[in-house]
Amino acid sequence: PTQASLLTLASPAMAKVCVFSSAPYVRLALTPLLEKFPESFHVDATCTVTTAALCQGSNIVCFFVNDDGSKPVLEVFAKHGVKMIAMRCAGYDRVDLTACAELGIKVARVPAYSPYAVAEHALALAMTLNRRLHRCYNRVREGNFTLNGLIGMDFHGKTVGIIGTGKIGQIAANIFKGLGMKVLGYDKFQNEAFKQAGTYVELDELVQESHVISLHVPLLDSTRHMINKDLIAKMRTGVILVNCSRGALVETQDLIEGLQTGKIGAAGLDVYENEGALFFQDLSQLQDDDRMNSWDQLFATLRGFPNVIVTPHSAFLTKEALENICATTVQNIEQFTAGSELTNEVKA
Repeated sequence: PTQASLLTLASPAMAKVCVFSSAPYVRLALTPLLEKFPESFHVDATCTVTTAALCQGSNIVCFFVNDDGSKPVLEVFAKHGVKMIAMRCAGYDRVDLTACAELGIKVARVPAYSPYAVAEHALALAMTLNRRLHRCYNRVREGNFTLNGLIGMDFHGKTVGIIGTGKIGQIAANIFKGLGMKVLGYDKFQNEAFKQAGTYVELDELVQESHVISLHVPLLDSTRHMINKDLIAKMRTGVILVNCSRGALVETQDLIEGLQTGKIGAAGLDVYENEGALFFQDLSQLQDDDRMNSWDQLFATLRGFPNVIVTPHSAFLTKEALENICATTVQNIEQFTAGSELTNEVKA
């Protein structure tokens, strides 16, 4: 949009934000946003082509990670006068930035909210899988106090591979180092901060040497399905694979085959490449016919492994992260309404 069109939202009070995917925890966390922009409103539904028109009456929409920002949705937004998408997350791979530019819709994100939350969740998944805590929990609840099948390993003295050494990867490296693990890292863009905790190596060497591999790279064309059968074949047998980044980094069918052969000893996943139809919804009360319409055979197979833990894209979910998400989202909207440069703008 032109500077003149931006100035039509010259007052924060004129910002009317439609918050999609507004679960109860979201409504609570975004209370300051609604106080700042009182004409804003929540929409329970995830944004799709069929729900996009619920933005009517707003000039800004607030998206979460699985909301649909494809061109057909954006055309609906433009028809209703939406001028900005305020992402309340770091990822924006579901938003067609080229179409946004064509339609005069600005996009801003929250680049970092709590890298500690995600890094700590990666550790939690790795530790739970290693010591079979999920199986221990279920056994004891059922009165089974036997120890067979619960043998783990000392992390101390073992090797962890960190793929992606941005802020989250750096924190994860330091956490694992604190356990006495040797830390290896791979990233096309090396940084000095990571070198304080670990050593950069080529990707093949990292997967060959690591007892635990943790993914912390963004989803790009170059990283999509980077964990595939060819790379899995090079991994140490019995490796624990953790993904708290983006689901499509992993080729799910290849992961399943790696689990079946024992090449991958365990997998801790906070993301799944087809999660858009599953995550952030309660499917537990569906009738059988409706359940089958939502059935994902690949995910069902993956979830069925006793050495796989899936969490519902909740790695970020801490009190501190939600506070930071709200604060940065409000800041992004304030900059937009003032016609200022958007610090966290993303473009095609």
